[in-house]
Amino acid sequence: MFRHRKDGVRVKLRLLTHQAAHLMFSGIIATTGRIVTADPLQDGVRLTVDVGDWNIADVAIGDSIANNGVCLTVIAKESSHLLFDVSRETLNCTVGLDTPGEVNLEKAMTLADRLGGHLVSGHVDGVGEVLKFETVGESHELIIRAPDALAGYIARKGSITVDGVSLTVNWVRGSDFSINLIPHTVAVTTLKRLNVGAHVNLEIDLIARYVERMLEWNKTGGTA
Repeated sequence: MFRHRKDGVRVKLRLLTHQAAHLMFSGIIATTGRIVTADPLQDGVRLTVDVGDWNIADVAIGDSIANNGVCLTVIAKESSHLLFDVSRETLNCTVGLDTPGEVNLEKAMTLADRLGGHLVSGHVDGVGEVLKFETVGESHELIIRAPDALAGYIARKGSITVDGVSLTVNWVRGSDFSINLIPHTVAVTTLKRLNVGAHVNLEIDLIARYVERMLEWNKTGGTA
């Protein structure tokens, strides 16, 4: 009886670990792929993404892959192509997932992975606008205007995710913030294609969300 119960607990823990591991990302882009088709569904689109020579032998149906920072579920796998269904709700609050084009790709983390960036959920909080993207020495300066609703969550030297890339904020002025991009980041991600007026997916740091919730809870006496 004890052995059966212990085994059951082990099975449950394995399931929970598997589920948790497929809900988080690090913001360290593994490769770039290309949306080759975005076929309309009744309420959304079905994407076919060519991942090139990226090793997807360990990717199974139902796994999570971040596409430009958006956590999507693999619904089919065909050689070097992965298929994803994107809901209308997701399309309404993100950019870059409704037409063919290049996307940043990252597999969901496992508990054994190194956290090279920061904890990223793959849930985009809003869309920002590029105000500046210029070479400064060997690097690039990227200035983005965030939606007013997100500006309060962005802090100097804090973390932010731009199109799935984990980055550090240099300065914040109102709703505008600056990022320094090293040559490697520009070379291996879609950020190299940015220009003034482009729109990007933004995900704020998870810690900021919880801090706001705790402050709101304490302020209202637990009624919010």
